[in-house]
Amino acid sequence: MKIEYLGHACFRLDNELVIDPYKDGSVPGLPPLRIKAAKTICSHKHADHSGRECVEPANNTCGFDIREVPSFHDDAGGTLRGPNTIFVITKGDEKLVHLGDLGHFPNDTQLDAISDADYLLIPVGGYYTIDAEMAAKICEACRPKCIIPMHYRTANSGYAEIETVDKFLELAKEKGFLDIVKVM
Repeated sequence: MKIEYLGHACFRLDNELVIDPYKDGSVPGLPPLRIKAAKTICSHKHADHSGRECVEPANNTCGFDIREVPSFHDDAGGTLRGPNTIFVITKGDEKLVHLGDLGHFPNDTQLDAISDADYLLIPVGGYYTIDAEMAAKICEACRPKCIIPMHYRTANSGYAEIETVDKFLELAKEKGFLDIVKVM
């Protein structure tokens, strides 16, 4: 599976599937997104995750199986920021999980769905999503083979109120899973 990071929480898989494209101007510092894919999916309706109009339909087919797992964008049952969809995406024997803007520790059903992923795409910046500490706890609980942090501030992009990836990387080192973290 080819995983291409396009910024913030946006990824393209095998040039077939785009997850959480951002709308123009919705994420400070990121350029307009102009890509092609057979299918586009969005974890929720906020502008930094729902820029379907920035993805041109491609002529190829999407060979991924996609399972949607309902969750919340906050730790108050969605009353603060609304619903969020976790995507469990498979192709062949590979399993990728994109947590969207998850805002809470997964319940048993959610944890069962996301466990043992080959790739876990997890928000780590906090404020609008889970923070680095919660992300590390989730990684410990679901045992992915590869962790790809997302939804964090960089030197050139992101929201000022969210954290950089640094704290998550420190925790990953402390907990012994830094060797499976890939920062894109």
